[in-house]
Amino acid sequence: MLCILPGSDDPYFCLAAEEYLLRNFTDDVFMLWQSKDTVVVGKHQNAMGEIDYRYTRENGIKIARRISGGGTVFHDQGNVNFTFIRNVAGPHEISFSHFTRPIVEALATIGVLAETSGRNDLLVDGKKISGNAEHVFKNRVLHHGTLLYQSNLATLGNAIRVKPGKYVGKAVQSNRSTVANIADFMKEPIPIAQFIDKIMDYQLNSSPNCKIHLFSSDDRSTIIQLAKEKFETWEWQFGYSPAYTFTNKVYLSSGTLSIYAESEKCRFTKVRIEGDHYRRLDGGALAKALIDRPHTFETIEKAHEELGISSDREVFYSWF
Repeated sequence: MLCILPGSDDPYFCLAAEEYLLRNFTDDVFMLWQSKDTVVVGKHQNAMGEIDYRYTRENGIKIARRISGGGTVFHDQGNVNFTFIRNVAGPHEISFSHFTRPIVEALATIGVLAETSGRNDLLVDGKKISGNAEHVFKNRVLHHGTLLYQSNLATLGNAIRVKPGKYVGKAVQSNRSTVANIADFMKEPIPIAQFIDKIMDYQLNSSPNCKIHLFSSDDRSTIIQLAKEKFETWEWQFGYSPAYTFTNKVYLSSGTLSIYAESEKCRFTKVRIEGDHYRRLDGGALAKALIDRPHTFETIEKAHEELGISSDREVFYSWF
């Protein structure tokens, strides 16, 4: 087994590294990594429906999509992500507990008693400290999860705060849970760098033939290219989302504004605007101008400018 610390806190690099290792290596892999503030949605989710668009945009929180299914998670420098990649003989070896057990055992060595839940989470005292997901490629399975160690839980909550019913479609939806930090269950919390060392040391000492592996320059070049061509793109982050309808009604100083929109690949296919706000303006022209354009703040802002419609940020954010 190759034990890897990728040496990057770029979420797109690390997610690309997972796919690269899954598809191009034959060794089993264990990787620990961190990333800057990022909301990571599951492969089959509608990214728009899983985030607070305004909060993430105004606070510089990245949006990423992973290759595994499941629900949305939040990464920051207080969180540690773990990745297992293993060759399997058949479906009977694709078990969440098979991969979470070593993590539960490692946590026990620092006095934290975690247990698995029916929703593929790890819990301590009934609170979620880890969300997990899997992806299968040929005879290899990728299993990864979060470990909330000293995350900013307020930022986490704000970033994934959603209004029920605003986005409707067939996308997989997240199950919101009460979360907690691992450090809060430790009698004497340790720095997160030391926590990472303890998790890695446990894996090195408990797995036969486990050795530290460093990416070569060729590995890094290929991973960076994959990150740029896939994981960093709007088409993957948002455009991969299943079709959805968007409905919102807001009360502005200029009057009410009701928006209904249909979207394919996060691009408007149908738009209907009603209410007092656009009554003295050409709401019909705006609706028409948005067709086939991406559902982004920049699109809304530019369409208003093109039509000479004076509006402000509050109006633009009404579209999210």
